Amino acid sequence: MERFLPSKGLIPRVWNSVLFYLVLPKSIKPAISMMKKDRWFYHGFIAFLFVLYSCSRPLDWPESPLYVFEKGESGAVQPTDMESALKEVIGHYAHYDVVAYEDTTTRTTMRTFIISYGFTDFYMEEGKLMQSDRFVHAEQKLSRKNAESVLRDEAVQAIKPRVREVELFQKDGTWHICSPESPSLLGIEGDPMKPLSTDPNDPNITDPDKDGHPGVTVQISVGKYFRGEIYLIRREIFSNYLTLNNNGTLSGYVTDRSEQFVVGASKKILNQESHNYQHPDKGLNPVLLVKVNPEIDSPDELMRIRDDIFPKEPKFSPKKK
Repeated sequence: MERFLPSKGLIPRVWNSVLFYLVLPKSIKPAISMMKKDRWFYHGFIAFLFVLYSCSRPLDWPESPLYVFEKGESGAVQPTDMESALKEVIGHYAHYDVVAYEDTTTRTTMRTFIISYGFTDFYMEEGKLMQSDRFVHAEQKLSRKNAESVLRDEAVQAIKPRVREVELFQKDGTWHICSPESPSLLGIEGDPMKPLSTDPNDPNITDPDKDGHPGVTVQISVGKYFRGEIYLIRREIFSNYLTLNNNGTLSGYVTDRSEQFVVGASKKILNQESHNYQHPDKGLNPVLLVKVNPEIDSPDELMRIRDDIFPKEPKFSPKKK
């Protein structure tokens, strides 16, 4: 049977839920978070948000696909051979991707969009086509009203994806790029090919965003009533499948199997286990690369042209009746 504290005066129901959780016996509070699978560190607090919003309904996913990216004029012709395809692909791109996550283990489903901005470069090295990525900013959209989380740009920019060889191939007259998984670590040193440490006292934990806390810091707020921080380490494991469009852009989808662990928090209530998994619908996990002048290479320059080259960020919809 569920228990709730009686309401007192004008204290909102949301805050009563926080109080209710705080008086639960320690024996049923997780001491630390377990492993999570998501992207850009935002989800260690999903169970906490569930507690705050257990009496409300989540917003629904928007229609899939989120976007139908412009393919170019119908008369445009794809490269006919590998040499011309490489010439078309090699270059400096502005990067935009969206990854959708869902946690159905809570009483009411939690849904999240992570929107990432950065740069991607394709270049030749010793006869191989290589890809390098650099992220500069990230946004999160939650399916709960008044709940927000913020990751400072310093933390996003601390992500250092490994340079990797990619496969360029032609299928049914169209060129595609398969960018394989290439694990990298954030907030901890070690071997990225091994599972992420689950020891909050691991001596290899670092402070890449240089804020004095272990790992990277996520700032959390719910309305005017709650603010806190969680401290995370990550093993980034993602891959991309891209298609060369007739207008020169590259678009496709992201697959993410990253590992995450909460090593601390400003409040014990934030040390919560969650089970977020990437939504399997490829249409909810798009990536778009737009070739830009190589001189456009800073976060400020990218964010100034964001609205000119990228689509609007997705939003959750009211629950369908």
